[in-house]
Amino acid sequence: MLFTWFIIFVLVIVLGILVYKGLKKEKTHQEERGQQYQKEEEPASPVIPPVQETITPEVQSQQPEVIQEIPDTIVSETETAQQIEKKTEAVVIPPEAPKEAIALPKASYPKFDHSRLIDMGLSQEEAKEFIQELITQIKTQIPLIKEAMYDLDFHTMERLTHSIKGSATNIGTGGVSDLLVDYNTYLKTGKEIAIIQRYLMYLQYQLKELEKQYSA
Repeated sequence: MLFTWFIIFVLVIVLGILVYKGLKKEKTHQEERGQQYQKEEEPASPVIPPVQETITPEVQSQQPEVIQEIPDTIVSETETAQQIEKKTEAVVIPPEAPKEAIALPKASYPKFDHSRLIDMGLSQEEAKEFIQELITQIKTQIPLIKEAMYDLDFHTMERLTHSIKGSATNIGTGGVSDLLVDYNTYLKTGKEIAIIQRYLMYLQYQLKELEKQYSA
């Protein structure tokens, strides 16, 4: 009798284990099918085509104009002040500038005079040495001024012209000295590229005149 109950107990345990495994397997199977259905029903992410910006003629007309290249500002040995004036008449003006006519400077200055150096007690030879140093300084600064002009860097142009203006006015008056006073004064507040370029061309012209005057 005891043996019979033992057999029944063992069979119940075995049957319970089999039922448990079957239920667990069915549950796992249902979870896998549920995940598969979810993936099949999940909508695919829409593919968004790249946006291609198109500019209509109306929109294009509203775009800011590009500042054209500023003409070269190198003057030749034979160019006169009048030729320089004609050469800079067609300078491109930035689009934000007013369209009315711009009064370009008429840089007419007396001949450079270094008599203040003589009044200070220097000899003619010593005065010429100072003038040659001024010529070298201006030659060094002109490419830097031109580069700043292309970059529309008004602060740098003002700073560079202020430096050589101080040297020139300490040595003499007229010519390149008076020009640098006007050039630097304009750059403190002025922004017109046409006027700035005109002054730069006159600076180159006055430099060549200074070299001729003190070449002997």
